[in-house]
Amino acid sequence: MEGAMDQVSAYAPLLINAAKAVVVLIIGWIVAGMLSGLVRRRIVSHPQIDDTIGGFAASIVRWLVLLITLIAVLQLFGIEATSLVAVLGAGTLAIGLALQGTLSDVAAGVMLIIFRPYRIGQFVDVGGTSGTVKDLNIFVTELVTPDNVQIIMPNGQAWGSVVTNYSAHDTRRLDLTFGIDYGDDVDKAIQIILDVANADERVHKDPEAWVRVTNLGDSSVDLGVRLWCAAENYWELKFHMLKAVKEAFDAGGISIPYPHSVEIQKAG
Repeated sequence: MEGAMDQVSAYAPLLINAAKAVVVLIIGWIVAGMLSGLVRRRIVSHPQIDDTIGGFAASIVRWLVLLITLIAVLQLFGIEATSLVAVLGAGTLAIGLALQGTLSDVAAGVMLIIFRPYRIGQFVDVGGTSGTVKDLNIFVTELVTPDNVQIIMPNGQAWGSVVTNYSAHDTRRLDLTFGIDYGDDVDKAIQIILDVANADERVHKDPEAWVRVTNLGDSSVDLGVRLWCAAENYWELKFHMLKAVKEAFDAGGISIPYPHSVEIQKAG
């Protein structure tokens, strides 16, 4: 009986410290979430500061609090912070090799914040992956595709890829091509397209709408169209122009041909 009591007494401090460690971890986790959320809200509330910086700063605060929490837990088990630093110092090479991918993501995240090739809310193509930037934190960039699929991309991969930012400028050029039959009146078709474009308030007057014959295809005369509009109106204007020009061609007697072959009859 005394032996059992001695064993309980021997493990009691360890159990108490383990319970304390759990409590510290829970509190640290909660505090990390609260502080990171507070930092994000305070930064976002200032219109002069980019939302992207708020997300990145909140991520840094969260991980710093979690690191402090981890050190506090280790101290509960008798591991002093100075000893921990000494151990980390001795194992810097091994840790660096093991975490080189993670560290490169952190460094890339800092570069993305400094140079800002994209910001939260912008539609981009990063190394062939397209989507709207939803978040940029210390490790990853989060994109959302037009069909609402989440894409998580390591910052190192994002920084090392070609970035095409479709939302970087306030205006965009819309390029369209319409094919008409070789027997149709080209000037009439061009005027129809110009009338449709100029009737839409989303089409900028400067630069003015541009329509030219750009190609003589196998089955059609191709008319290239260039319009300028606000970036947020790009897709809706494109869909509208395709439908409106088709309807205007039908009303004006302009046909849109389809590829076909003509069989040549041999005499005799």
